[in-house]
Amino acid sequence: MPTRPRRPEADLLLLEGALDHHGANAYACRRNPSMRPTSGLPPRLPISLARMRKPNLTCGIDEAGRGPWAGPVTAAAVILDPARPILGLTDSKKLTEAARDRLAPLIRERALAWAIAEATPEEIDRLNIREATFLAMTRAAHALSAAPGEILVDGNALPKNLPAPARAIIKGDLTEPAISAASILAKTHRDGQMKAFCAAHPGYGFSQHKGYGTAAHAEALARLGPSPIHRISFAPVRAALTGC
Repeated sequence: MPTRPRRPEADLLLLEGALDHHGANAYACRRNPSMRPTSGLPPRLPISLARMRKPNLTCGIDEAGRGPWAGPVTAAAVILDPARPILGLTDSKKLTEAARDRLAPLIRERALAWAIAEATPEEIDRLNIREATFLAMTRAAHALSAAPGEILVDGNALPKNLPAPARAIIKGDLTEPAISAASILAKTHRDGQMKAFCAAHPGYGFSQHKGYGTAAHAEALARLGPSPIHRISFAPVRAALTGC
């Protein structure tokens, strides 16, 4: 495989949210390389969390960014609080950007627990996009501060090593509120990352197309060559790098 341009910072970004001991929703942002072991699998659920697992808690998981030529694939895991409903939850792709940006902070504020994780472009190239997506989903599930009794995953297949019994639900982001919430968190977080990457790697238009394969992106890729966040395993990027 062609050599990737060096990415200065490739540490995994994890975001977590959970109820603190005062009952207020608190979250922390940290870089945690220990969540990306050499095996490519997350650590086992800590004993303390396993003991906290509550059968009545349902976690929804969804991803954003499988198709783009650049950037990470991002996954979110959300446990909603039935006592604090959120109106308007649906598949993030059905919502306007303004609606997603309005709902995302409500989800973080009202959910019992939430987490966001990613697989990097390097991991996508090494594993393939399907396995990298599953890795991001598994990382998000293991990063939750509360252990669910059941996990619902959008799609028709399940990642391995999830911390609870799981079901795959086709179009679950349209029918399961927890998956809808995860879809919104994953999408808004990744969109924010791509806007930041636009400033770090000017000329590609990441803030507009978010790494997807638009005509403008193809033109920039041909003109500038791949950036450090491009996915070399994707054919258009590989062609731009090798010239064939």
